[in-house]
Amino acid sequence: MPPMSPIPHLNANQAAAALAAQRGPHHTGYFAFYSSILQSIVTDPALMLVPADDHLVHRGDGIFETLKCVDGGIYLWREHVQRLLHSAKAIALHLPWTDAQLADITAQTIRAGNHRDCLVRMIVSRGPGSLGVSPYDCPAPALYLLVYESKPSFMDAHPGGARVITSPMPVKSGIFATIKTTNYLPNALLKKEATDAGADFALTFDEHDHLAEGATENFGIVDAHHILRVPGPERILLGTTMNRALQLARALLADGRLRGIQHTPITRAELATAPEILIFGTTPDVTSVVTLDGKPVADGKPGPIGSALLALLRHDIHHNKEARLQVLP
Repeated sequence: MPPMSPIPHLNANQAAAALAAQRGPHHTGYFAFYSSILQSIVTDPALMLVPADDHLVHRGDGIFETLKCVDGGIYLWREHVQRLLHSAKAIALHLPWTDAQLADITAQTIRAGNHRDCLVRMIVSRGPGSLGVSPYDCPAPALYLLVYESKPSFMDAHPGGARVITSPMPVKSGIFATIKTTNYLPNALLKKEATDAGADFALTFDEHDHLAEGATENFGIVDAHHILRVPGPERILLGTTMNRALQLARALLADGRLRGIQHTPITRAELATAPEILIFGTTPDVTSVVTLDGKPVADGKPGPIGSALLALLRHDIHHNKEARLQVLP
């Protein structure tokens, strides 16, 4: 290998200029960033940085939520914050911010981003403090919020429905299956597997060969008895969108389109023969699966329950004031 040229030593101003010169196309979708390290908001993507010694970076020691802001209102704010607090308690991470302070910081960051429709990635880390593994090396947790571009929901972009594959990827065990930490390597590999296979999503099974979840999505089925079924809470992260969709599905019980709603194990055989397979998530909303491992689900078209639930959810997102935290007029 030929010798390298001398590596420059930069001062703060030179480093900022070098970062700005590295701006890439993906940066156009980053609108605003809050850092408790800076105790400020920045809108230059080159400055949306996390310290290298934050245990978030080198240990995956942190938790997060992804929130959706639609027409200036955050959907399911309370539910996301409750799950964040649940995750924090599970890993013994004390949050020094009150719910009201989190709401204010989030609102101000969204306003700085100046987009009525956006996503918000809220990350709470153990904080900077060393390159060791001990959480006690970190004097205080850190909070980062990134406001970024919201893409069309899956069914808007792909009205024909989703292609899904099954994966041998092992699911997380114990509390790690039920909390939302930043240790997402299995999730990233699952998404890679789907992309490499030419599919839109991949799903997993637990050690009992029961349906688990996807990389960032929950799955469920409508069975032949017109019962909407989703896995129990023991081996999956309970999604805020899935929980809300199940509440909205009661309207389909009332008019007879559904005969039941259940949290219950779903076998591989039941998944393969289900009349409808559904995906739930903050970004995919309610998405209908039309192929599973290359084979059509029912007639290979979005089914009636999935379409009805998507319509109910969209109405709820836009019009249910009780489910929205309005941050822009």
